[in-house]
Amino acid sequence: MGDQKEQPLRVGAAVRRRRRALELTLAVVAERSGLSVPFLSQVENERARPSRSSLERVADALGTTAVELLAAADPACSVDVVRADEGADCATDARTRPLVRGHHQLHATEFVGDHEAGRELQHRNDKLMYVADGAVEVEAEGRAHRLGRGDTLYLTGGVRHRWRATVPDTRVVVVEVADHIEAVEERHGFGRR
Repeated sequence: MGDQKEQPLRVGAAVRRRRRALELTLAVVAERSGLSVPFLSQVENERARPSRSSLERVADALGTTAVELLAAADPACSVDVVRADEGADCATDARTRPLVRGHHQLHATEFVGDHEAGRELQHRNDKLMYVADGAVEVEAEGRAHRLGRGDTLYLTGGVRHRWRATVPDTRVVVVEVADHIEAVEERHGFGRR
């Protein structure tokens, strides 16, 4: 059996649904994102595909993330192959590539090169970082952790952290429980009611 040709993600409907749910006009989203009304209209009508940078600006204007918009754009399916040459964004020095498409319980992203080292991150749910190649330094809970090829770091939800590549062409895979999943509050005590 051969692979089916994958269709590119159509994010316009997800952008429109989110904008309408917030009761915003295209003009308001344009003002907040710095993008033009005609371009946003083309995106919503699938006549234009936004760059990763533009999608992030739209997501910020809509109070969400590019990952969530992309997840909402693709119907859930039980099996999905993401090829190595799909989804890379080389618009900046850092390259990111989603490893999972769709609205699923897990998100996975590959980062190649440096990352926004100064940006502090905090996720609602748990996250695992795996260094596939190179090295990174992660600051979490006031401590610096140096990770090399093959090392992993697990962060529980709510931990503030930041990280940076310390070797050129470092590849880091980040797997995290999606924000739309409610974290289990009681981590100990199975079967309690």
